[in-house]
Amino acid sequence: MPSIRSTIALLGATTVLAAPMKKRANEYGERAIEHYNIVTGNGNYNSEYFSPENVPYHSIETMMVEAPDQGHESVSETYSFWVWLEAVNGKLTGNYDGVETAWSYLEKHLIPDSKNQPGNSKYNASSPATYAPEDDDIENYPAQLVFQDGIVGQDPIAKELQQAYGTWDIYAMHWIIDGDNWYGYGQQGDGKSKPSFINTFQRGASESAWKTVPHPCWEAMKWGGSNGFLDLFTGDNSYAKQWRYTAAPDADARAIQAAYFGWLWADEDGVDLSSVASKAAKLGDYLRYSHYDKYFKKIGNCIGYQQCAAGSGKNSAHYLISWYFAWGGGLQGDWAWRISSSHTHSGYQNPLAAWILSTQSAFKPKGATAVKDWSTSLDRQLELFRWLQSAEGCIAGGATNSWQGHYAQPPSDITSFYGMYYDWQPVYHDPPSNNWTGMQGWGMERVCSLYYLSGNEKAGKICQEWAKWVKETVRVNGGEIVHSTNLEWSGNPDEWKSSNFNKSGLNASLHGTVSSEGTDLGSIASIIKGLMWVSMKDGDEEGLRLVLDVMDAIENYKDDLGYAVEEAREDYIKFNEEVYIPSGWSGKNAQGANIKSGVKFIDIRPKYKEDKDWAQVEDFLNGGSAPRFTYHRFWGQTEIMVANGLISIYDVPSMISGRTPGGSNTKPSSSENIYEFISYI
Repeated sequence: MPSIRSTIALLGATTVLAAPMKKRANEYGERAIEHYNIVTGNGNYNSEYFSPENVPYHSIETMMVEAPDQGHESVSETYSFWVWLEAVNGKLTGNYDGVETAWSYLEKHLIPDSKNQPGNSKYNASSPATYAPEDDDIENYPAQLVFQDGIVGQDPIAKELQQAYGTWDIYAMHWIIDGDNWYGYGQQGDGKSKPSFINTFQRGASESAWKTVPHPCWEAMKWGGSNGFLDLFTGDNSYAKQWRYTAAPDADARAIQAAYFGWLWADEDGVDLSSVASKAAKLGDYLRYSHYDKYFKKIGNCIGYQQCAAGSGKNSAHYLISWYFAWGGGLQGDWAWRISSSHTHSGYQNPLAAWILSTQSAFKPKGATAVKDWSTSLDRQLELFRWLQSAEGCIAGGATNSWQGHYAQPPSDITSFYGMYYDWQPVYHDPPSNNWTGMQGWGMERVCSLYYLSGNEKAGKICQEWAKWVKETVRVNGGEIVHSTNLEWSGNPDEWKSSNFNKSGLNASLHGTVSSEGTDLGSIASIIKGLMWVSMKDGDEEGLRLVLDVMDAIENYKDDLGYAVEEAREDYIKFNEEVYIPSGWSGKNAQGANIKSGVKFIDIRPKYKEDKDWAQVEDFLNGGSAPRFTYHRFWGQTEIMVANGLISIYDVPSMISGRTPGGSNTKPSSSENIYEFISYI
């Protein structure tokens, strides 16, 4: 039963806004509204999920290491989920103000203003950046910059973006901020402003969160060594004070997706959200920087950084949503650079966003070739999903145009997709990036919502095969949800041919095998959303029953702060793991920690010893049992709220013969799950 506090909040919402609820005032809608009020503090953002500056924290709990390395950091992922949260609440209550509010803070906190990205007008699209090789071994960093003509290709969209928007500045979200200024870098080196632009991952596939050296985006050389933190990452002849930002393109795409649903539902209800739509379209225009090889080299069979041709025009575009893109320049505004990423992951793709940006008039970007690019991207993304679909139906990792990040020669058995090489663990190897089944939900929910909205038959084929896997790996018993939490991968996909899309027996040697089961509430809610879309479209009552069974059972994991499962964090032994620092390098960060060779994760984050939960981590490091946490992650809460909300909005129970809502009252036992996290952003 809801708490007295949340019941009062729920009554307030439904009493004032009863009319727009119409026939949707059912149990699932009530769950979603109650959950929204808990997360947002009744829409005032004065809850434990938000900072006083309205930063949505990655988690309520501060002792948290996964992609963010402290719980009160926030990421672009979180803000994109905030837009989703507000869109669904808007449809349920008729009040869409929150969609505009969420987008306004997304802009304020994550998209650098002109003062924070000076000098973009000095950017030379004919020479976007200087090549530096990535490496799978962190000890091969810093990466030596290669000052040689002819390696890096041309940026084909910079000029058209400038012409469309009248500025050289980039309109994209930087991926991570320090919500409470816990690290102490502040903004532009002031040491106090919050939220604060920071960055972490810089050193290749083996650099897990446990091996990162957090640093400010505004590198004024106030902290770190004699060159700030720059010479930990790149080798240069000399170092200049500079700024740099990195986008996590899947989050930008999710924000567009969420804005679209908000706009669509608002339009149905006679509310104008065209201002949000135009901003989402602009975000989608700049999101095209995720379509390119990192150094704008030609796509396909790109081996040897000197031998592989530099790109011109659009021949450097893979038209997929890559893992990142980045931009930077001098603090004095005298130079600037831009790169994309050669690596793509299935879990980052968003063909729904591509469809929105290429077909929906309110969301069509201004860039001259943007609509055409996103139309191409829509088809290419769907082909990628089908190419990566295993014999079991789950989706394998991704593809790269730069093997090992330095255009190396891949093994002879590696198959390809438009000349890009199959990678079962794109970008990150510790742990492998596609083991976590959350990637299944994130990627496929977008494919299946595309199928529902547009009827795209290719999307339908992928979703129908994937839905079989979901049904086989998800079960509800005695009020407890058990599903695949991690996968192991073997084999390779078939060499891709577009004509193979509907081929039976495709990828017979590519397998995703369940390696661990448990209960990951955010992941299963995401997976269930994907199953819901395809099951609604196909009238699949078996799938819809599973959707409702899971969402009813999730109620058994409810507490005063939302929904959560206790986790045993065996990986927290890595608080004592060494962070690689080259011999002879030394510096100091804003927490006052000395950074040098041999330093450990906790050594460069001494403020963690002041955290209220440090004692149980310290006990574990001293030989005790693994610490146990009940985390409330913003993204996971949102996935649950959105799933319940969608069930209400589309009246899913009415699609099932004889179905009424209501889950088991049996409380599941405490979870023994041990989670593996990487840089999911």
